[in-house]
Amino acid sequence: MKRVPIFSCVVGLHAALAAAALDADVYENWTDVSGFLMADPKIVPDPRPIERITYAELRELSYIGAQVLHEGTVSPVREKNIPLNIRNTNQPEHPGTMIRETFDDTEAEKLSGSMITGIAGKTGFCSVTIEKAMMNSEIGFGRKVLGVFEDCGISFEHMPSGIDTMTIFVHQSEFEQHEQFVISNIHRAVQPDSIELESDLALIAVVGRGMKSTRGTAGRIFSALAHARINVKMIDQGSSELNIIIGVKNADFEAAVKAIYDIFITAEL
Repeated sequence: MKRVPIFSCVVGLHAALAAAALDADVYENWTDVSGFLMADPKIVPDPRPIERITYAELRELSYIGAQVLHEGTVSPVREKNIPLNIRNTNQPEHPGTMIRETFDDTEAEKLSGSMITGIAGKTGFCSVTIEKAMMNSEIGFGRKVLGVFEDCGISFEHMPSGIDTMTIFVHQSEFEQHEQFVISNIHRAVQPDSIELESDLALIAVVGRGMKSTRGTAGRIFSALAHARINVKMIDQGSSELNIIIGVKNADFEAAVKAIYDIFITAEL
């Protein structure tokens, strides 16, 4: 097996290019950490290490706040389907985290592992909820609303919707600079029945390829948060069934992460 060990504090683009050029079987990145953890150790004491993770799962976790890898630096090895192994120079016996495009999980591995891969999140969001009767039958409604945010250079994070409502989650710091413009122009663009704002929100991503084949994931999340007396502001599951995004108040963020970790990880130990 051609192994390409790279000694660095981060996965460097040049190192990844070298591994790709050599058509390595494995690209080993030796750093000062033993791979990735399933949750932020500043929130969850001694979280379980992530043994195996796909690039898609890694992207979901890094997008919502986990400090993992910069996508551009690993693209050369990902494009060639070369496994990336994050190892610790201070603990060479530790297997670290293996990253691949896909894993051929056997039934035994599924039973022995957790249904989720990791939990990540961040605070500092706000929501804009637009309500209008028969909104779903109005062609171009969503485009007009999102166009207002685009005109201000504001990107949206999530957009759960119903028949007569849609909610836009954005970074609060970006929105506050343009709040009056956004509200007035949404009124002008779509003439909504009402617009409701809510600030100081956090988004938490529960990520795992094992959720796709497991029933009751969302139910367990709701149960854990209800037991911790945390009110859920939003829940949104991606079409890939790779992640579930939960919205809570900033003040409940850390307690929510702990509650979710406990229901999926601590309870399984």
